[in-house]
Amino acid sequence: MKIWTIIIICCMVSTAMQAQVFVTRTGSVNFFSETPLEDIKAENNQVYAAVDLSKKTIAFSMLLKSFLFRKALMQEHFNENYVESDKFPKSTFNGMFTGDVVPGKANTIRVEGVLLLHGVEKKITTHATIELKEENLTGFARFQLIPEDFKITIPGIVRDKIARQIDVQVTIDCKTVK
Repeated sequence: MKIWTIIIICCMVSTAMQAQVFVTRTGSVNFFSETPLEDIKAENNQVYAAVDLSKKTIAFSMLLKSFLFRKALMQEHFNENYVESDKFPKSTFNGMFTGDVVPGKANTIRVEGVLLLHGVEKKITTHATIELKEENLTGFARFQLIPEDFKITIPGIVRDKIARQIDVQVTIDCKTVK
């Protein structure tokens, strides 16, 4: 009788732990550069994200060539001249978060981790909002990046067309892993 009780408890704990992991392959990362000369906006809707509530970890991965721009020439320059996506095809983020996640309400958490971009790793800290409803987890974060921090060189001829700090927005809509 005791062995069956232990097996049932182990199964319940295992199921509860699994229900704490949420993933998506359709997360979104947008960035925006605003200057008096030109605005640059791009969007990537093929972002893989995983959030483990029990371990309080969060991870993102995306192909840089998946960013879409309104002008083809901007997209070409982004991939060939700035992020060099043939040489550095992916960007990743691996981190932890602090703060409680209460189901059914918007929760503000603090996210801290390492962003890999253009072959350079940099520690990033920001606040995010996540909401847990049944088997869905949604999240949103906004932060700024400085291209030079990632050894992305902006030629002097276009320096005035690209903001010194780039606004980045991340949006995810994850489902629980079964």
